[in-house]
Amino acid sequence: MKINMKKWFISLGLLCLLSFSGMSMADDVTIPTDPAAATSANTAETPPATPAADAATAPNPAAFINAGDNAWMLTSTALVLMMTIPGLALFYGGMVRKKNALATLMQVFAITCLVTVLWMMFGYSMAFTAGNSFIGGMSRMFLIGMGLDNANPLAPTIPESTYMTFQMTFAIITPALIVGAFADRMKFSALIVFITAWLLAVYAPIAHMVWGPGGWLGADGVLDYAGGTVVHTNAGVAGLVAALVIGKRVGYGTEPMPPHNLALAMIGASLLWVGWFGFNAGSAGAASDRAGMAMAVTQIATASAALSWMFIEWMGRGKPSLLGICSGAVSGLVAITPASGFVGPSGALFIGLAAGITCYWGAVYLKRMMGYDDSLDVFGVHAIGGILGALLTGIFAVKAIGGTAGVLEGNTDQLFIQATGVGVTIVYDAAITYLILKIVDAVIGLRVTESQEEDGLDVSLHGERLE
Repeated sequence: MKINMKKWFISLGLLCLLSFSGMSMADDVTIPTDPAAATSANTAETPPATPAADAATAPNPAAFINAGDNAWMLTSTALVLMMTIPGLALFYGGMVRKKNALATLMQVFAITCLVTVLWMMFGYSMAFTAGNSFIGGMSRMFLIGMGLDNANPLAPTIPESTYMTFQMTFAIITPALIVGAFADRMKFSALIVFITAWLLAVYAPIAHMVWGPGGWLGADGVLDYAGGTVVHTNAGVAGLVAALVIGKRVGYGTEPMPPHNLALAMIGASLLWVGWFGFNAGSAGAASDRAGMAMAVTQIATASAALSWMFIEWMGRGKPSLLGICSGAVSGLVAITPASGFVGPSGALFIGLAAGITCYWGAVYLKRMMGYDDSLDVFGVHAIGGILGALLTGIFAVKAIGGTAGVLEGNTDQLFIQATGVGVTIVYDAAITYLILKIVDAVIGLRVTESQEEDGLDVSLHGERLE
């Protein structure tokens, strides 16, 4: 199939313009000369103040960088990248049909490369520098001014380059999660344009609103330690919108579409589990006691969710399945993500048990009831799990752990605050994702032809075949 490159570049330009609408061209951020002034829910310890003659100049890293913190964050960055390649790639690649396995691996790998460049060019600056309450500025566009002597106030004990790359891995896995919802049927050219626009127009603003300096959701008290709203609800809602806009797979509901290799899916899920310790414990931004608790509750919630999914499937279908227990583990990882820096072991156990049951319902019964074709249950696991985890964070948050009390400690307002964060994420994400998809469809088309879909994307789009 020939691609009209002129239309492709026109659509890319239009969508990039869309992504920049409302963006603040803020002045360069001044790195505070007193790291103690930096306010971040992710930093457990504040280093001593370091004087500097010029307030516009970043302090010497020798005065504030903690070698242990930096070592842990470098390790966490590698762990989170491993979640996408090869973790998510194998998880998704094993669950699709054999004729689409290589295309699925290609999508995840290409997104890793594409988002890396976009994050370096625009994404990091838009999400994690000062701008306004909705979007950051352009002071770090193309990482201008980032040298050895810089730190982001959000992570004052590690080099800014480490923090930037850590956040890059989050930006990589979020759009990669979306592809599971429309597996087997999107054109590769459309995927590239869609992901480019979505990262800049959806992910970066939501990341800034929740985590960035001056972001209004974070300022209003929304708790999201490692991405329940920013990553999972965001990806899950976008996946559902994409599945609805693109439509169902050819033969969906009338012919079986079983996973082609559950062993690969299990390996991928296991890599996700291990990598998630970097995801959650790394979000402490330091090698701290809070990171240790985040790791502990992540393990507890994941195991309990896997068991609850396994047992409810066992009761409902008569047999426990490997795909089921793997899906349950992922649902637990998703649900504990926003809570991991705010809850204790008991809260984690309950969150995991609830996630396994709720996400099983979302992936099996809700999808069947609503009739949409979410190929790999991105909405059922990631959106449902992310929403559940965000709300339960408001209930189980422990002040002694994360500095904010939840409903069980008398702070009933926190549940409403969490619900507001979830609601804003859903509405903004759904609206902008729909707009992007409709523009891409109008310019270059979203979906492969029926004959290409029946032949499989491996051969029809990439000229390769899994033997």
